[in-house]
Amino acid sequence: MIQEFTLNRGRAIINFTEKYCDNRQKIISSYAFQRVVKSFIEKIKTDDQIIYDYFIKEYKTDEELTSSLIEVIKLLTVCSIDELVEVNNKFAFFFEDKDMFIELIELLYNYWRRLERVTIVHNNRIGNGLQNVRFIHANNLLNELILSIYRRTQETVIGDSHSVYRQTIAGANAGLMLNNVQWNCPIEYQGLSSIPFIGTVVINPPYISYTKKNTRDGIFKESQTNPLQNMILNEDEWFLYPAKVGNLLAFVYYHKDFMCHGLGLANLFELAKANDYIGKKPDLIYVFGYPDGYEEKRTFYYRDKKNDILIGYANYCDEIDYFGYMKKMLLTLHNLKQIERGNLPIHGAMVNIALKNGKTANIIIVGDSGAGKSESLEAFRTLNEKYIRHMRIIFDDMGYLHFEDDGTIKAYGTEIGAFVRTDDLDPTYAFEQLDRGIYSNPDRINARVTISVSTYDIISKGYTVDYVLYANNYTEADKKIKIISELNHAIQIFEEGARKAKGTTTEKGLVKSYFANPFGPVQEREETEKLVRQYFKALSKEKVIIGEIHTSLAIDGKSKDGPREAAEELFSMINE
Repeated sequence: MIQEFTLNRGRAIINFTEKYCDNRQKIISSYAFQRVVKSFIEKIKTDDQIIYDYFIKEYKTDEELTSSLIEVIKLLTVCSIDELVEVNNKFAFFFEDKDMFIELIELLYNYWRRLERVTIVHNNRIGNGLQNVRFIHANNLLNELILSIYRRTQETVIGDSHSVYRQTIAGANAGLMLNNVQWNCPIEYQGLSSIPFIGTVVINPPYISYTKKNTRDGIFKESQTNPLQNMILNEDEWFLYPAKVGNLLAFVYYHKDFMCHGLGLANLFELAKANDYIGKKPDLIYVFGYPDGYEEKRTFYYRDKKNDILIGYANYCDEIDYFGYMKKMLLTLHNLKQIERGNLPIHGAMVNIALKNGKTANIIIVGDSGAGKSESLEAFRTLNEKYIRHMRIIFDDMGYLHFEDDGTIKAYGTEIGAFVRTDDLDPTYAFEQLDRGIYSNPDRINARVTISVSTYDIISKGYTVDYVLYANNYTEADKKIKIISELNHAIQIFEEGARKAKGTTTEKGLVKSYFANPFGPVQEREETEKLVRQYFKALSKEKVIIGEIHTSLAIDGKSKDGPREAAEELFSMINE
C-alpha cells in the first residue's frame, strides 16, 4: 500500500510506512485527521442535524467548519480557552455553549471508534521478530496519543480533569506487517506478484464489523476460462494472506474494502510462515473483491491444469460482503484438490474426547450449514465438567479422510478456527470470547463470531475414527443416537444430505445437498460417489460406528436442549 491513509466503506487504513505520527500535533496536522473530520462533518449533516445546524450557522460551509474544528482541537491540546481566543477570536463561538462543543467532540470520537481501523507497515526484508515488537509498540503509542487528544480537548473545555478513565481501544483495531517475498510465480500470474505478503497480524479484540450481507447464497461453479489471466493488481488496493488450508498452501488476495474478511482469516486459517512460500508455488489462489465492471455477483473457480493450481474468484460487489464467501470458496478449492488426491472431504465437525472413566473416542458429525455440527461441539464443551477429562476439536466445519500407507483411515482438519452463530453459543462462553473474537453483524439475524478453537499441529496430526454420525436437525426422535448397521442405507442417508434450513444461507424449509457438502462433492459428484463407497466400506470394516445424531436444532424450542440431549446420550453410549 502506497497511500498514507484511506477511508472507505467505514474502514480506515493507516500506513505507518508512508507516515508515522509520534506526537499529538503531528496527528492533528495529518491528512488522515483532516479526512476523518471531513467525513464526520458529512455524517452529522444528516444524522445529527441539531449539532450540525448549530455550528454551521457560524462557520457557513462544511470546509470552514472542518478546518476550524481541527484548528481548535490543535490549540486546545496546548493552551487554555482564554489563550486560544486571544490567538484567534473567530473560534470563540465554539465555547459559547460548552455542552454543545463537548457533545460535538464526543460524537467525533465515537465516529472514529466505530470505524474499522487498521494500521500497516511495509518491510523490505523479513527480520528476526524485533520489527514485530516495534510495530506493536507503535500501535500502542497511537492508541495513547488519540486517547490523550480526546481527553485533553474535553478537560480543557470543562476546566477540570476526568474522575473516571476508560482505557478503550482508541487507536487501531488491527495491524498488518507486510513483507516483499519472491515466490514461484507462473507467467500467467505476474500481475499478482507485486502484492506483498502479510507476515504478521495484530488484532485488538473484540473486532466488530458490519457487512452488506449476513447470509451466503448458492454454490460455486466451474469456469472454463481463467479469470486471473492478464489480471494486474494495484499494490495500493490489495493485500495477500498466505493461508494453510489443511495441508494445502493458499494465496488469498483481498481488496482493501473487504479488510474485515481478510482479518477474519487470521482466526480461521493458519498464517503460513515465510519458508512455506518463499520460492514456492501455491496449491490454491483466491482473488476476493476484484472490480471487473459487473454489478451482479460473480463467484466461480477454475482449474489451471498447466500450473496445477486451483483458482477462486469473487468480483467486487455488495453481494460478496459476507465472510461466508471468503471461507467457503477456500474450502471448495481445498475439497476439489483433496478429491483429486483420492481423499474424501467431510463437511462437519470432529472432536477427540477423553472421558473421566478413561475411555476415549474420535467422533465425526456430518452435516450442512445449520444441521447442528457446531452446536453439538458446543454441547460437548458445556458438558465438559460432568463427563469429559479432555476435549480437542479437530475440525469445526471441514475436514477430510485419508488412507494411510498401512491402509488405515485417518481424519484431518482444515481450519484452526470456527465461524459460528453467536445465538448458538452458551451466553457465558460467548462473552468469554470477547477478548479474542472477530464479530460480524452482532445485533442482526445470523450474527457471527470467528474464533480460534485449535492449533495447526492438532488439526494436521491425523486421527483414527470411532464414530461417524449424520446430523439430523429436523426429525423428532426418542433416541437421539441411531446406529445404522446396513451400510447401503447409511450411505443413502449421508449422500441425501437432508436438513431443515436455519437461516445461515438464503435457503428455506427442508433442503438437500449431495453428501451434505456443496463445496466440492456437489461439483464432483461422480468421483465423490466412488470415494464415499470406498471409505465407508473401509470404515465399516474397521468397526467404526456409523449412524445418525438427532440434534433437533431446527425443531421449535429444541435448539438448545436438542444438541445437549444428543451429546449426553452419545457419552452414555461411549461409556458402555
